[in-house]
Amino acid sequence: MIMSMAVPREGAPASWMPSHDPREPGTAPLAAADRSNRQALVFGRFRFVVHSRELTADGVPVPIGNRALEVFSVLIEARGDLVTKDELLSRVWPTTTVEENNLQFQISTLRKALGADRGLIKTLSGRGYRFIAEVGVESHSGPSEWRNARLERDGEPGDGAYEAAASNNLPAPTSEIVGREPHLSDVAAMVEANRLVTLVGAGGIGKTRLAVELARRLSPAFDGGVRVVELAPLADPALVRSAVGAVLGLGDDAASAARIASALGSKRMLLVLDNCEHVIQAAASVAEELLHADARLHLIATSREPLRADGEWIYRVPPLEVPPEDADGLDEVMQYSAAKLFMDRTRAADSLSRFDGLAAAAALICRQLDGIPLAIELAAARAATLGVEELAARVSDRLGLLTDGRRTAPARHRTLRATLDWSYELLTEPERIVMRRLAVFGGDFTLEAATYVVGVGEVADTEVVENLASLVAKSLVAADVRGPTYRYRLLGTMRDYAMDKLAESGEFDAVSSRHLGVHQVRFDRAAPKARGGSEAHLLEA
Repeated sequence: MIMSMAVPREGAPASWMPSHDPREPGTAPLAAADRSNRQALVFGRFRFVVHSRELTADGVPVPIGNRALEVFSVLIEARGDLVTKDELLSRVWPTTTVEENNLQFQISTLRKALGADRGLIKTLSGRGYRFIAEVGVESHSGPSEWRNARLERDGEPGDGAYEAAASNNLPAPTSEIVGREPHLSDVAAMVEANRLVTLVGAGGIGKTRLAVELARRLSPAFDGGVRVVELAPLADPALVRSAVGAVLGLGDDAASAARIASALGSKRMLLVLDNCEHVIQAAASVAEELLHADARLHLIATSREPLRADGEWIYRVPPLEVPPEDADGLDEVMQYSAAKLFMDRTRAADSLSRFDGLAAAAALICRQLDGIPLAIELAAARAATLGVEELAARVSDRLGLLTDGRRTAPARHRTLRATLDWSYELLTEPERIVMRRLAVFGGDFTLEAATYVVGVGEVADTEVVENLASLVAKSLVAADVRGPTYRYRLLGTMRDYAMDKLAESGEFDAVSSRHLGVHQVRFDRAAPKARGGSEAHLLEA
């Protein structure tokens, strides 16, 4: 007979087992049914023998590898629940370290084996997978009765709810978004009027959080749903299209733009392409293809530089507002979003935290961290152990101090240095040279000053101009318009990092001498006539 049961995890606690009433006909304790090696799970035309890992379709063995079957076993025993990628990797490869691409390959293999039923394995972008079929347990006495055996806990939604949830894979917020209301309003208007909007900003500035919150608020306007495609885990740009297809339930295989557009049907959908910078060319190409294939689709991209795609509108995400040096008292300091975020997150890390008399210290911390949300959250975690005053005294060592990120955060967001490493490693070698040499500027500087100081050795003047422009585009150098000229600067956190790289390169003395030489010109040419000389205008002051 076929009974409504779930497959037990080995060593699972009794509370995990499905409820059983011995008076109810046609049921039996799961442990008893599990004693037979002939027990099988049945869904549609498929039959899966649990212990021997045998999968058949209409009675014919399905040719599929053992590793894929192990992955399938973990998915099916989850009873429709999400199985994270980490859990799959640890259970299927318990003694071996493998790349996530191996898991994606096995999932793709399973979907091919399921054929027309490939959609039973659902991908939750950036999180893991669900197996959503109605599954029955066939006892050793043979199949004699079939009834709905959906693998779900009492009171929980079944497949229909999973399908509904699939139209919106946005992660539930775990904390309040701080200081972004004006930006949310601005970007919402851009998304409503334009089909591709890219949120551009430095690492840790809060692009993903802003995009997800924006998608949540805009969801009522998109009857086809809103979905996030997480690109950060992709090591191969060729997988971008596959990632989009997977989120839309088309499997992990690369899907054409036309097929993806067909999957959208006649509804409006909003897709968020998150973390595009390391696959920027592929992300731009896929974005254009999707927009050309379906006029109802809207895209939000997040990246450290623009996609430079057709029809793209760019919104540069600014840092949070920091209190000025003359901010007086806690009430005034709390009017600034950076300080509010710092205090909120510090209290979350230590509910006993108090800020009486510490407003100036909190304001200093926010200024030293340039209003960057990730840096402020890392500082709040450190304040829970050091205290606000001690943290303020040490915060000049930003890179060495801010190392207590969330355990579950992506590796690039667990420390401030890791965030900057991610950006630096994506640069070309000429861009790296220019960036680290710019560290000698303690304040802002002109293009001419940068060319004079940086353009030595293997870097020509024209290369300085080109690479400085690229660093601005990639959110690593800030550009401000003052009258008829642009002035440039490195944020304090980035300058610290670039200075370390300059020291490692062995160029520090030579570049510093060049920078000092510019200052010497200034002092030597103090007279007005001399100050109009060829180099005096190069100064950053």
